[in-house]
Amino acid sequence: MQSDARTAETTGEGNEPAEQTTDERETTAATPDERETTVEVRCTGHVRTAIGESRLEYTFEGATLRAFLDAFFAEYDVKDLLLAETEDEATTRGWADPPEDLPGTWRKNPEGEQTRTYARVLVDGQFNEHLAGLDTRLRDGDRVGLLYPFIFCC
Repeated sequence: MQSDARTAETTGEGNEPAEQTTDERETTAATPDERETTVEVRCTGHVRTAIGESRLEYTFEGATLRAFLDAFFAEYDVKDLLLAETEDEATTRGWADPPEDLPGTWRKNPEGEQTRTYARVLVDGQFNEHLAGLDTRLRDGDRVGLLYPFIFCC
């Protein structure tokens, strides 16, 4: 049986399927914030040290990166390792000034949703700011990378 919006749903009266249109399914199906999603979490550097594992499977309520991070940070105290609260925490000194006309498309997460300098949050190998930021939709089986590398200097 297919699992898309055109499949039959059980009516609850016996096991007889009743066809529902996509519009009806949208109103009866669980909203993305009510359903559970299971992702594979990969951690590196300081995050791995704090959690004690480099890989784990994690189930949370919702279907966005924001819902995942809220649930994950409630269980594991690593928010301060990854997310910057201010623009200053997200920027390092010494970066060259960008040219006035940047090639391609450049996006940055809004203040309060940025990662700390050198830290990154990835979904299936892509930086979240190249997707939809913290509103990126997650599906079962997605890989979420929480990276904050060890930085050694001189």
